Amino acid sequence: MIQTLPDDRLAKRNVAVLVAAQAILGGQMPMMFVVGGLAGGMLTGNPCFATLPISLIVFGSMTTAPWLSPLMQKYGRKAGFFIGAIAGALGAAVSAYGLYVASFAIFLLGSYISGIYMSAQGFYRFAATDTASDSFRPKAISFVMAGGLISAIFGPQLNKLVQDASVVPFLGSYMAIIALNLVGMFLFLLLRLPNGTAKAPSTQATRAPRSRMQLLRDPSILVAIACGMVAYSLMNLVMTSTPLAVVGCGLTKNNANDIVSAHVIAMFLPSFFTGHLISRFGVEKIMGIGLLILGSAGLVGLSGMELENFYVALILLGVGWNFGFIGATTLLTRSHAAHEIGRVQGMNDAIVFGCVTIASIASGGLMNCSGGSVVTGWAAVNYAMVPFLLLAGSALLWLIMTQKRGGV
Repeated sequence: MIQTLPDDRLAKRNVAVLVAAQAILGGQMPMMFVVGGLAGGMLTGNPCFATLPISLIVFGSMTTAPWLSPLMQKYGRKAGFFIGAIAGALGAAVSAYGLYVASFAIFLLGSYISGIYMSAQGFYRFAATDTASDSFRPKAISFVMAGGLISAIFGPQLNKLVQDASVVPFLGSYMAIIALNLVGMFLFLLLRLPNGTAKAPSTQATRAPRSRMQLLRDPSILVAIACGMVAYSLMNLVMTSTPLAVVGCGLTKNNANDIVSAHVIAMFLPSFFTGHLISRFGVEKIMGIGLLILGSAGLVGLSGMELENFYVALILLGVGWNFGFIGATTLLTRSHAAHEIGRVQGMNDAIVFGCVTIASIASGGLMNCSGGSVVTGWAAVNYAMVPFLLLAGSALLWLIMTQKRGGV
């Protein structure tokens, strides 16, 4: 116990820095998710492709994770985080130019580059565990995710100030995102992390990490990836369509900003106690509750398209994502050896964000091209949640039964 105290003091310092980074740099994510679909609909002649810019952000994250994670394992987290912030500024600059010249293709390129930042931000939660004791890990993950609470308020409110600041719609949003990245990146100088993330014991250093297929045959890793994939994909599926549904049914862009802000607050506010709940009740129970709450969000979404329906559905969606995704992350960090960090975390985020990419593409198609009206499109988005919730729930039950039989 004496040996873990200094580690947790260092971990708490790093968590504080990562919370600040999540709050400041993370403000760009709700901004891009609000304006991406609206700007895409403005630039493209086909409404089915309106959410493609958001899909390209997620696709950029998916294709970045497999090389960014090993790079951080070799050179340290800070190198990867600086790369992410620089890419965030560059992606926003390219997107701004695409808006200025009214080029959908250039705007999509900027969105893809922005996905590199999204991938780097995803590793903040893992960096929080690098110097933490086993007992502090779920709390460290939760606290870092809680930093998103500030970005949830800050990002959309900043967007309301700047989205119409230019003659070119939404250009001001991307100029503000450039500034967030260039200022926020200096926070990473305050981190005190190993030069390489996997400081494995000598008994592990001589062992090769398991292959990807061997890792996927581990029940805990497989279920962690499956539940994280479903929680994040369904959250993205519904959130991506929300601004289109809100504006499409006669509400305003500011309503869309406020609803997304409430949603992102709900994503991160529970993080102040999610780690404690996991420690007390077990990670499997919290993941299961998260899946149930996601299902409840779909039911509320199907019950109507009034302003209050959007608020309640998106708040439930955020809480369900929080329990499901933090639970899945915690389960994953408990399921591999130190020398497997780069391979496991890179594989996890590639699979998760690959599915999120598909969900964001499907979101625009379901919303705009599945029935000819906003009502039928919004219903299709919410009905699409059902099979994936059943898949994740079945996988979680299988893991629990496997553990009871002593198979893990």
